[in-house]
Amino acid sequence: MYEYVGNLHAHTTYSDGAGTHAVVAAAAIRAGLDFVLTTDHNVLVQGVEGYYRNPDGRQVLLLTGEEAHDMQRDPQRNHLLVYGAHEEMAPAAQNRPPQRLLDAVNAAGGCAFLAHPIDRAVPWLGEGSYSWEDWDLQGYAGIELWNTMSSLKPLLATPFSTAVAVFDFPGRLAGPDPDILALWDRLLAEGRRVSAVGNSDAHATPMRAGPLKRVIFPYEMLFRMVNTHVLLEHPLTGDWRADGGALLEAVGRGRSFVGYGLPGDPRGFHFEARTESGETLATFGGDVRPGQTAELRISAPAPARLRLIRQGEVVKEGYGTALTYRPSQPGAYRAEAWRAYRGRERGWAFSNPIYVR
Repeated sequence: MYEYVGNLHAHTTYSDGAGTHAVVAAAAIRAGLDFVLTTDHNVLVQGVEGYYRNPDGRQVLLLTGEEAHDMQRDPQRNHLLVYGAHEEMAPAAQNRPPQRLLDAVNAAGGCAFLAHPIDRAVPWLGEGSYSWEDWDLQGYAGIELWNTMSSLKPLLATPFSTAVAVFDFPGRLAGPDPDILALWDRLLAEGRRVSAVGNSDAHATPMRAGPLKRVIFPYEMLFRMVNTHVLLEHPLTGDWRADGGALLEAVGRGRSFVGYGLPGDPRGFHFEARTESGETLATFGGDVRPGQTAELRISAPAPARLRLIRQGEVVKEGYGTALTYRPSQPGAYRAEAWRAYRGRERGWAFSNPIYVR
């Protein structure tokens, strides 16, 4: 399979981001991404999609989506990441329950992920919580498991801790919010097919202190951290429409994993179900049908603490580059890899589930 790394949540000057689409694309190229998708608030920007190239020939595929939400809602929550709908979803989001918005996204051929489903308020900064609240709904493809900027907010409890976090954010980022991991496992235990993505939520907003002005979380820095790694059966062709369609279809089906780049490049992390003869039955987002004898295998590109989890329960754990397990129960099995970075263990890779029937 062919692995492509991208970020599916970034903002531009069309909403509350500081950079144009060209600036975002250039930062994504410098960070080594294969694709990047902008999701401005309640607007679908068209006419800017395609391959962007640097003078040295490196390129990135830029796509556009939307972060749709009801602007009249108080508090301002229930933000939905919309991918591949090809029409603006903002009208369906206003003054309506989220289910109608989801139905509109699916009717338009898109897929939807719940953005930062658990998000912490920072009262002293006047920053509210943007968690997802209305859970009585059907039809979403998944959740944003790890949002880099949302992960920052628990570190901002006081002015002092905020200063430390701002100047040493990479050193303090350890993994997804444990409550979001627990939420994901609960949804999987209920029998739902819920995929996960990992994103930056980059804005690159300049901060001012008197005469000083600095972008403290620039696009390029964030694009080197938490991303979504997508696996395709065929390589990208150079046709941006076809390539974008293939990537977003794979994202919607969970053919991906969430990777954190600072502890090391997680490219090559893999999770599959195999027969005794080594034939692959399923990989990320796939199914093992009843009657199929399978062995689950995690493989990592470097030694790490590997964990196999079934609906919230760790069924096997070990350190190395490979871990195997023969499941005796049906359920949604997902894989994790944790690796040391700057003296602390960090979440390195989080697979979408394989569903054993």
